Amino acid sequence: QLQLVESGGGLVQPGGSLRLSCAASGFTLDSYAIGWFRQAPGREREGVSCINRSGASTNYGDSVKGRFTISRDNAKKTVYLQMNSLNPEDTAVYYCAARVLVCANNPGHYPYWGQGTQVTVSS
Repeated sequence: QLQLVESGGGLVQPGGSLRLSCAASGFTLDSYAIGWFRQAPGREREGVSCINRSGASTNYGDSVKGRFTISRDNAKKTVYLQMNSLNPEDTAVYYCAARVLVCANNPGHYPYWGQGTQVTVSS
C-alpha cells in the first residue's frame, strides 16, 4: 500500500522557519516525482514545489521562490521542504503528493496524497 505521511508543521512567528518532511512507504520513492501543495481555507489547492525522481530538477511557485527549498533523500524515502522567511500568507495545510517520473503543475495529475500537515504563521 503506497502511503505518504507529512510531518513538521506547527505554529511559527513571521520570519521564522519550518522544515516539513514527507515520508514514503509501500513503494520505491526513486521512481516518483514528489510535489508539495498547500490549501488555505476558502482557497484552491496551490502548487508550492516539486522535485523529480532523481532530485536533479526542482521547481517552485512564484510566491515561495527564494524562501523555500525542496530536497529528497531516496535512501531514507523522505522528501523535505525547508521553509524560511515565513509570513502569514503561508498559513495553510501542506500536502505532499506523488506521481510517476516527472513533476506536474496540476494537482489532479498526482494519484497519491498524504493527509496534510498544518502550518500556521502568526505572531
